Amino acid sequence: MGGLTYGTYGAGGALTVIGLYMLFNGEGEAFNVGAFLEAISPYAWATTGIALCIGLSVVGAAWGIFITGTSILGGGVKAPRIRTKNLISIIFCEVVAIYGVIMSIVFSAKISVAGADAIHNASNYYTGYALFWSGFLVGFCNLVCGISVGINGSSAALADAADPSLFVKVLVIEIFSSVLGLFGLIIGLLLSGPAKDFE
Repeated sequence: MGGLTYGTYGAGGALTVIGLYMLFNGEGEAFNVGAFLEAISPYAWATTGIALCIGLSVVGAAWGIFITGTSILGGGVKAPRIRTKNLISIIFCEVVAIYGVIMSIVFSAKISVAGADAIHNASNYYTGYALFWSGFLVGFCNLVCGISVGINGSSAALADAADPSLFVKVLVIEIFSSVLGLFGLIIGLLLSGPAKDFE
């Protein structure tokens, strides 16, 4: 974690030095966040959000399957009976990817062809930003959900290998961690709902 901390502080320090250099040399207007947000097409924001939605969801599912699968294989050496029963954890992880695919399809339904003159109106910007942040939110929630389901599935497999009566108790906790992805899906729908189609 130390490398990430140093990298974060290094990037923050570099941005501060660049910002102060631009400010003291009379180039402060070049450091304009609003101009940056308006210069990028609303289509780019929307499609990036959709890509983040499906991409982060699939990464979360894969990560969870990796964590759970290794524990199922390792615990299956000691207790072969756990191999089929604990596949429910793999299914929970795969549902996370399905959430991302479904939401990407819902978000992409709002994208339609708009004229070159009308692309930069307020409604299209709102739709682009709403789809970007909705896709990011759903993808990030599914990433966290996949990791937490993977960790709980790993615990369920190892607990089941040691004591079969613990499987159902740990499975209940795993179900609660899988609800995180569903919360992200609902919030993504609420956030993108008021956005109109591109016009």
